[in-house]
Amino acid sequence: MMPRAFKQVDVFTATAYFGNPVAVVLDGSGLSDEALQRFAHWTNLSETTFLLPPSDSAKAAGADYRVRIFTPGTELPFAGHPTLGSCHAWLQAGGVPQSPSEIVQECQVGLVKIRRDRQRLAFAAPPLTRSEPTAAVLAQVADALGVKAKQILAAQTLDNGPVWLALLLDNPHTVLALKPNHMALKQLGHKVGVAAVAQSSAGSALIARSNREARAFGARTANPAAGADAADDAAADLVVRAFAAPIGIDEDPVTGSLNASLAQWLMAQGHLPARYVAAQGACLGRDGWVHIAQDPQGQVWVGGESVTCIDGQVNI
Repeated sequence: MMPRAFKQVDVFTATAYFGNPVAVVLDGSGLSDEALQRFAHWTNLSETTFLLPPSDSAKAAGADYRVRIFTPGTELPFAGHPTLGSCHAWLQAGGVPQSPSEIVQECQVGLVKIRRDRQRLAFAAPPLTRSEPTAAVLAQVADALGVKAKQILAAQTLDNGPVWLALLLDNPHTVLALKPNHMALKQLGHKVGVAAVAQSSAGSALIARSNREARAFGARTANPAAGADAADDAAADLVVRAFAAPIGIDEDPVTGSLNASLAQWLMAQGHLPARYVAAQGACLGRDGWVHIAQDPQGQVWVGGESVTCIDGQVNI
């Protein structure tokens, strides 16, 4: 065992302890796969990352560092909030990118570009493949979620590294009121993302119901730290929840990979504009905000603020 620089970063929030934390070991060199997995299991966070030098071929293609991403039970080829949190930690620790305009991360899905978007970092959503789930699978998942067929507007299996069975539901209240049977979802073996587009009438109903739900869809007091970005923080356009019992996480607070694939799907189908804000985490007492933008070339960027909550060393 040896001391290694370590940070725990809260992602998709400008206020500490309201986003989704990721543990970042800034030097994962010399550790076995077993040691990496054991430490990730010990942190008991949805993801733990280990930074490494990029491979020679990736470095030649512009990569600044390599990241390995672990849940408590398995390694992931890509994940969104660990990407932003790892990049935040790498930059804070003195990392200098090869390019002045972007940071390039190497991970199992390949090279992921990250750009500075004012006070945020934003990653380029990886390529998405999507398909229609079978009627039988959709019925089983709907039953485990406790939703009726008429409440499901659309469904797709989304794959951008992680695979999500995504459901677009009829309104935000349906999403926020879900009380899934997590054991049933685990047995089905599907990670499930649910979302609903905010409508003014739905937003008013939510505000009337409770302060917790109003945080996702009502007028939001802008965080002073947001500065010039405060104007586009006023309200969310999409509410999202992510259930990942098959990998040991009943509900993920704020999920970058899911929001990336939802954006690519829902934009392509005309449900959302080329720039919007998603809210996630209200049902867990979090206040995650995910900023989505599609550039003129069609690339979707997924961004958010990050805050370092723990800075020190770990012995691994």
